[in-house]
Amino acid sequence: MNNSLKASANGDSTGELMINVTSVSDNYPVPDAKVSISYSGEPDSIFEEIQTDSSGNTDIISVPTPPIDYSLEPGLNMPYSEFTINISAEGFKNVIISGSEVLPNIKSIQNVRLVPLQAETGAPDPIVIPAHTLYGIYPPKIAEASVKPIEETGNIVLSRVVVPEIIVVHDGVPTDRTAPDYYVRYKDYIKNVASSEIYATWPQSAIRANILAIMSFTLNRVYTEWYRNKGYNFTITSSTAFDHKWIYGRNIFDTISVIVDEIFDRYLSKPNVKQPILTQYCDGERTKCPEWMSQWGSKYLGDRGYSTIDILRFYYGDEIYINSAEQIAGIPYSWPGYNLDIGSTGQKVLQLQQQLNVISTAYPAIPKLVEDGIYGEATANSVRIFQRVFNLPATGVTDFPTWYKISDIYVGVSRIAELA
Repeated sequence: MNNSLKASANGDSTGELMINVTSVSDNYPVPDAKVSISYSGEPDSIFEEIQTDSSGNTDIISVPTPPIDYSLEPGLNMPYSEFTINISAEGFKNVIISGSEVLPNIKSIQNVRLVPLQAETGAPDPIVIPAHTLYGIYPPKIAEASVKPIEETGNIVLSRVVVPEIIVVHDGVPTDRTAPDYYVRYKDYIKNVASSEIYATWPQSAIRANILAIMSFTLNRVYTEWYRNKGYNFTITSSTAFDHKWIYGRNIFDTISVIVDEIFDRYLSKPNVKQPILTQYCDGERTKCPEWMSQWGSKYLGDRGYSTIDILRFYYGDEIYINSAEQIAGIPYSWPGYNLDIGSTGQKVLQLQQQLNVISTAYPAIPKLVEDGIYGEATANSVRIFQRVFNLPATGVTDFPTWYKISDIYVGVSRIAELA
């Protein structure tokens, strides 16, 4: 254990860690998986052994972390603690994850996808999560135009901005033909990048500004088919020199996850520009970028009470505004445009009940419902349990994030959309 973590182990600085385990073959949760946790660097010193419940979740455990001040100012001290997690379950290959990060006062969610024993391939063994980009050393972004020229005869697939179901991530620089490609759900990709590139302890307005910049950049790559037009078969890379840092198998932070679920259909626009703006940024400390957003600078503006849009306009200009995508791909039913709550009735409630009943086959903690199109106490309770299982605010109200999370899980467990 490093010195800062040893010191905090006897103090008040703690964070939370929860592990979620699913099967890669059918997206079902894996109950009764055995999970052992140790400090990275001391893998034989196991301090916690727990099992997953019927939803594939472990209990939330409290773990020591460095002081919160370390993540609020740039410095030499690692601002998070790192843990090694060993996961085993009957019928599956074991997985070891090294470097899972926990920040103070934040819940860290370590998602794990187990591969059946009979499968010929699996995850890298072990999965090693490298340093956070604000703590480790990574190549700075190579500058590009924020708006791409698009010729009328170009091979542009999209005529409007669409949130894709899947992002194909090339885990290396574009020219590295040996680097693997990973098929990642869009929201999962954004949560991974944001957890890799900003600290979840920052002010909410700064977190939102950075997430919007990440999403707009990503949707620009999607809209312009940037890499496919260059002859590559992927959407984006994991290289900080070209795109953003995506890390295979890394944990995500709950404050980031909740915000992404709330605003995943947004991007940044300018008047008379159809494509999402390629919103580039740098850390603002090791690398300076006067024309782009500074990550640490956005944090300081958040400290001063700047709103999300004020932070974005401070860096990208007064013309920048937040837009919504015209379409969300890969979902069975569109958002009704309003919250569903007790007293709601109709086709959208029926669709919700039908999806929850399919999900309950895989997640038995979620009660079966009578499919009557009436949002009563039973439906509210089923939604509330779903929200607890999937780390959403447990209100019992089907809001925008809950509707699309239900859609995601429904698609996953019913295998409507197969990942290549």
